[in-house]
Amino acid sequence: MPSPKTFVLDTNVILHDSSCIHRFGENDIVLPITVLEELDRFKKGNDIINFHARKFVRTVDEITGTSRLMFDTGIPIGEGLGRISVHIDGQFHPDLAFNFPDSEQDHRILNTAYTLSKENSNREVILVTKDVNLRMKAKSVGLRAEDYTSDHVKDISILYTGCRLIEDVSAETVNTLYEEPQQIEREAIELEDDPLPNEFFILRSNKRSALSVYDSENNNFRRVDKHTVYNIMPRNAEQTFAVDALTNGQVKLATLSGKAGTGKTLIALAAALSQEASYDQIYLARPIVPLSNKDTGYLPGDLDAKLNPFMQPLYDNLGVIKNHAAHDSQRYNRLDEMLNNEKLKIAPLSYIRGRSLVNIFFIVDEAQNLTPHEIKTIITRAGENTKIVFTGDIFQIDHPYLDSHSNGLSYLIDKMRGQDIYSHITMQKGERSELAELASNIL
Repeated sequence: MPSPKTFVLDTNVILHDSSCIHRFGENDIVLPITVLEELDRFKKGNDIINFHARKFVRTVDEITGTSRLMFDTGIPIGEGLGRISVHIDGQFHPDLAFNFPDSEQDHRILNTAYTLSKENSNREVILVTKDVNLRMKAKSVGLRAEDYTSDHVKDISILYTGCRLIEDVSAETVNTLYEEPQQIEREAIELEDDPLPNEFFILRSNKRSALSVYDSENNNFRRVDKHTVYNIMPRNAEQTFAVDALTNGQVKLATLSGKAGTGKTLIALAAALSQEASYDQIYLARPIVPLSNKDTGYLPGDLDAKLNPFMQPLYDNLGVIKNHAAHDSQRYNRLDEMLNNEKLKIAPLSYIRGRSLVNIFFIVDEAQNLTPHEIKTIITRAGENTKIVFTGDIFQIDHPYLDSHSNGLSYLIDKMRGQDIYSHITMQKGERSELAELASNIL
């Protein structure tokens, strides 16, 4: 049995997952006092990181009670878990003092971990941080440092795509899909792996091909037809599959992933608009991740003016849909009506905190910039007759502490595959323009 280790946590780990102290098994956890100081700065506000800061502090307070052992030998976290303690700042270790000024909070956290490793030579001490630069600093002085990986997708190369191409299907089988009732039995197709609920298939014979989706309830393959949604016509098989998933009333959760220009947001919005009569509201939101990690406060103007640059891509997609309708048509005017009476609402994602999402078609754009916990928080707000759609590119991440393995969209796709009310499609073919497709592929 391996010896217990000591994990020193950085603040960003806690702001990423407030329940992180329950993820380290029988190993001990040390919180540098600097981390508590930083958490104090994050406790006020309505963003998810503020929620994590408050929840973590309350959890630790419940564990410790009135005991002062928190600053000594530590307090047991729970059955089968290690102990948690707070480490007070001391003198900077001589090995670090010259290169790492103690005025930097990251350096004080590094000093805590390094000092503990020198004082406990018989026990491995590991610094856990989502800051890659701090991990590099730790490794430069011989201290083991790791990312927080409890919610990572292990192998992104085999992430569920939601679609399979099946070659050499018999012409008779494909032809059957074009006849009423436009479905074939599961046994008609030979597959290496069993099909998953709502998984899409391109079935190809020598002369003909057909698009289909697996219906797990009836154990058959149903043909998928191309059809327009709010004047937007799918341009390829992936977009056709996406429209089918988005207009399928049995699918309550859908994800669309793919590079820029594949039509993820446009198709999602058009599909929602085509079903507006079935929902009280269509809500289109995205997380705000400012460039260079600057806060929106540095932008000029009032709150609406500050947020408008981040929401503009969503309005651009709405503009594309409007331009597909005649300017004097009912559909063209209906879009303005929906915006004015908030039947269609475009807003930052943080605005939904505290809301109960009942009878809403809810689209979350740029979902790759959300943490797994944020994804869970959104989905658990879903009420009766609500459909949630997440769109994003798992390889185009603006969040400083997320990557293709740790972002919420990858995590969601990996965990939800195979669920009866979930559907996913990875969109690969760009349709924005020949130039955009060329740039996306080779630059």
